[in-house]
Amino acid sequence: MRGLELVLAEVPLFEGMDAERLELLAGCASNVHFEPGEVLFREGDEANAFYVIRGGTVALEAFVPARGGMTIETIDAGEVVGWSWLFPPYRWHFDARALAHVRATAIDGACLRGKCDDDPALGYDLMRRFAQVMIERLQWTRLRLLDVYGRDDS
Repeated sequence: MRGLELVLAEVPLFEGMDAERLELLAGCASNVHFEPGEVLFREGDEANAFYVIRGGTVALEAFVPARGGMTIETIDAGEVVGWSWLFPPYRWHFDARALAHVRATAIDGACLRGKCDDDPALGYDLMRRFAQVMIERLQWTRLRLLDVYGRDDS
């Protein structure tokens, strides 16, 4: 392995993935960076990538009427941002903003979907991995909601 395959091999999401599949992922990857305050993507825009955060922190934000943008999750180094590239109509459901200088590896969603169409086992493997991320994030959201709504402030 060399280059981006080595970077991807260190990401927990891809733990145990064989070198051939990591090479396929790396073929769709590029290194990117974002300055503090810079937007990675906006809700409603085309979801055409996901990001492996290598350094810095990204805030996932949702617009709440009468309150404006609210941070609903922060993503740190070693984690991934974005799974909307997997599901039609391939549109972002949140905004993502760099809170500090962010170094990341962007994986082109259309490129990767094409490779998954050619290799359904790769597609299944990625879907299984991303489903685990989604489950973990939903569980964290559930715990935050229990904290907010479970308080008895009387």
